[in-house]
Amino acid sequence: MRPLTFFAAASLLALVTPALAQTSPIPDRYQPHPYVEISAPEWTRNAVVYQINTRQFTPEGTFRAAQAQLPRLRALGVDIIWLMPIHPIGQVNRKGTLGSPYAVRDYYGVNPEFGTKDDLKAFVDAAHAQGMRVILDWVANHTAWDNPMARDHPDWYERNWDGQFRPTTWFDWTDIIDLDYSKPEVRQYMTGAMVHWVREYGIDGYRADVAGMVPVDFWNNVRAELDAIRPVFMLAEWEWPELHRRAFDASYAWGWAEAMRKVAHGEADVGALFGWLSWDDGAWPAESMRLMGTSNHDWNAWEGTEYEMFGPALENATVLTFVARGMPMIYNGQEAGNARRLAFFERDPIIWPATEHANTAMYRRLIAFRDAHPALHNGRWGARPVPVINSAPSKVLSFVRQHPAANGQPGDKVFAIFNMSAEPQTIRFSAGPYAGDYTDFRDGGAVHIDATTTLTLPAWGHKLLTGRP
Repeated sequence: MRPLTFFAAASLLALVTPALAQTSPIPDRYQPHPYVEISAPEWTRNAVVYQINTRQFTPEGTFRAAQAQLPRLRALGVDIIWLMPIHPIGQVNRKGTLGSPYAVRDYYGVNPEFGTKDDLKAFVDAAHAQGMRVILDWVANHTAWDNPMARDHPDWYERNWDGQFRPTTWFDWTDIIDLDYSKPEVRQYMTGAMVHWVREYGIDGYRADVAGMVPVDFWNNVRAELDAIRPVFMLAEWEWPELHRRAFDASYAWGWAEAMRKVAHGEADVGALFGWLSWDDGAWPAESMRLMGTSNHDWNAWEGTEYEMFGPALENATVLTFVARGMPMIYNGQEAGNARRLAFFERDPIIWPATEHANTAMYRRLIAFRDAHPALHNGRWGARPVPVINSAPSKVLSFVRQHPAANGQPGDKVFAIFNMSAEPQTIRFSAGPYAGDYTDFRDGGAVHIDATTTLTLPAWGHKLLTGRP
């Protein structure tokens, strides 16, 4: 058989696969459409979150005392203050002496342990005056047993197998009972309460407790109603891409923390981190922000301090939260090197040192570094990490985040290299956008990297290099 000419082959291909020869416009149903339908406020571009456990943050445990610390937090570089639940706490089935802030008795009230509504308003106004935003921890899934809704609207709650109010299934959360979101009245009430704090007190958004235990369509509507007042920031305590579509700007990076902890304790190698970064890059929308930190109220109380969780890898873990594709978070006391598990149901104030702890300077420097490099910014503003292959892939994690030059502005490039092992590692690089001239973040020295370059990192050491794409 004679070989087909190019033109004959093209004609035959058009007959066999007519779609390939189509010249008419492609129908809209085949066009790509944006997955994320909301837009994070501009002030979240490079924001760092600071969580305040009001009960333990100051010796007084009040909003007024916390307000006095706002200038210090602003000087640290904090942008968003997250206040743990501010509401009165249930008495029935209370845990411990003071109870859990997540057992809410009144969504329109303020816990007198922390102060008054006027004190809260003064705190929010003072934070705004410092250029910071304030978000409240919101508990939508459940209430305290003695929340008036349980008395006045018992049909608003889910029921157990025996017809009684149901504590959250499978957990030991015996101090709370679950709301029933199949009831429109529940959705209307809870949305109205959230609108109240935004409209009347200037709250800038919410951290949603166990967000995935509440229907997504509820959160979608909440976001729309809050944004109608003014742009808000929404953080989900959950790990699910769908939450970012119409409701949340940020979600937890639990997978990263678990992978990092396994690496720190020798239960996994760098492959665990590489796998999480790959999953985050491939499965999550570019606009999403992933909350990354080395402590929070849950971990500190129940899992261990950051020193227990990450051991000798703690500095690497901390730095990674500022340079990976996440939104960094600091839990109160970390900047002071707090090494205690704080009691959850009792007063157990942080012991603040008389002089500035070394962690304060570390956080201040990392925040300033991140602010100065657009490639490291949050969500749609930052650059996705690109892996760089090195000669010790099970021990050393290396990646680049870079923005090309555009609109007359120079490009930005950060090359991050972490030795995630207890032994020094000498490495070379073989693939990825690693080559170039850099400045070392630690000492400001000039560094040239090419295929012949060898770098030696100490045990649990890292390098941050900055340059141009």
